[in-house]
Amino acid sequence: MTALAVAHDAILVAAWLLALVWLLRALQAFFGIRTMLDLTDLDESVLPSLSEESSPHLSVIVPARNEAGSIEATLRSLLAQTGIRLQIVAVDDRSTDGTGETMDALIADSATTPHAYEVVHIRELPAGWLGKPHALAQGVDQAKAPWLLFTDADVLFAPSALQLAMRGAIRERADHFVLAPTLIADSLGEKSILATIQVLGHFIARLWKIGDPKARDAFGVGGFTLVRREALDAIGGMERLRMEVVEDVALGWLIKREARRHSTMVLGPDLVQLRWLRGTFGIVRLMEKNAFAGLRFSVPMMTGVCLALLIDAFLPLAALARGPWGACAAMAMYAGIAIGIYANRKLNRLSPLLAVLFAPCVLVVVWTFLRSMLLTLGRGGVVWRGTLYPLAELRKGMVPFRMG
Repeated sequence: MTALAVAHDAILVAAWLLALVWLLRALQAFFGIRTMLDLTDLDESVLPSLSEESSPHLSVIVPARNEAGSIEATLRSLLAQTGIRLQIVAVDDRSTDGTGETMDALIADSATTPHAYEVVHIRELPAGWLGKPHALAQGVDQAKAPWLLFTDADVLFAPSALQLAMRGAIRERADHFVLAPTLIADSLGEKSILATIQVLGHFIARLWKIGDPKARDAFGVGGFTLVRREALDAIGGMERLRMEVVEDVALGWLIKREARRHSTMVLGPDLVQLRWLRGTFGIVRLMEKNAFAGLRFSVPMMTGVCLALLIDAFLPLAALARGPWGACAAMAMYAGIAIGIYANRKLNRLSPLLAVLFAPCVLVVVWTFLRSMLLTLGRGGVVWRGTLYPLAELRKGMVPFRMG
């Protein structure tokens, strides 16, 4: 057998193995996500009632730095919540664009709502803290309710979102309750990148397994993380996350894997909306600080992930040139990708036909990951919210979890 024939057979075998991996995970996602609780499908009459006491049911902490373009809409959507009493703590983290003034201007409007509203202004960042964890910690210090919601300054909430989430969390006896936001995408490029990121995400954390205490899967979402104050205290509070770039994921990992508390992730189409990407290449800037941090600043791990992604992109194309069996392998893999996208329909309502753009989108993701690593190594750290945090300090202070 010639070397060319051996290479031909090796490509065919590898392509079929890859296709089977994708088909298996896609089918797991298809059937697994269907088992996840959907808050919009629940009969509200069977949900636990919230207490009639005058104290707040939930403290909502909204950190923001230079988010003047979005913070007012976010806070107004929180002030418009029904069926629940909130303590809303807006944290202005050293903003220079009018974010703090916008927060202050809403104090008068909040007087006509059933919710308590207050603003915390941070002027300086203490040593040994990243900006967002510190802002969250300042909000936690002001919180009065037994439940905390961590969210971001560009998230919009349907009027019934928080009362449904609270009642759902109580029903599930959860300590850490993550509601998957509905991600908004307008252009074909945004939709394609979003579909690719989310279908690849099936290999990072099986969302349908987060509620299983025996499964290793743990996750968090910065836009909607509901946590019992008691569970947060059990892991050492925000102090434990003071140098954590991906604090939402680390929090989920600590509560489930270390504290052994009940963590779960649920669906709720349109209850919480977030415009995550802006433009086809918005992912490049968006993941600048998070991609390398999510892989624990490990060069070997980042190299391995990028090589695996390149194989995903190019191996099916190479198989196409290997005759009918190669074409079948490529089509089987892309069928798996399409099924995986369809499985995520309650997260994004994206068409499975976007699978045809998987390969170029993967190349964008690879460049995003490599750029994140190269910039971090070149700068000697991560730039976040206008501050450079040295890589040595980040590695020393990070939570020792591993994604995937």
